[in-house]
Amino acid sequence: KKSEQELKDEEMELFTKYYMEWKGGKKSDNISYANIPRFYYRLPAEDEILLQKLREESRAVFLQRKSRELLDNEELQNLWFLLDKHQTSPMIGEEAMINYENFLKVGEKAGPKCKQFFTAKIFAKLLHNDPYGRISIMQFFNYVMRKG
Repeated sequence: KKSEQELKDEEMELFTKYYMEWKGGKKSDNISYANIPRFYYRLPAEDEILLQKLREESRAVFLQRKSRELLDNEELQNLWFLLDKHQTSPMIGEEAMINYENFLKVGEKAGPKCKQFFTAKIFAKLLHNDPYGRISIMQFFNYVMRKG
């Protein structure tokens, strides 16, 4: 007959075995967990002044970088001017339209901040049943204002 300690050891061994099977095997079998980046960091406590200052500074730098990516009023006016200058006729009512060729020309002239908006994917997203394969300049400009 087994002693109480031997029963506990056997129980722990079985528990560990089944737990590892349930969890997905041994660590060496499943290395994908090692590649998952850490995504949560606790907020610094009130007495961790240096960590709080670091957090504030990194947030400020992040916001400044994002702010520099946004188009300012002058860049938006220039974009509108270029779009208007390169519109493709005929107009649909009062709506100015632009084809893909002119869309790419505007993208080259608009500047580096605007480059992200002049892709085939965005053009295709805004393309709606135009018989000439054009998009609305106003819809594109509104898209840039919302996203940028």
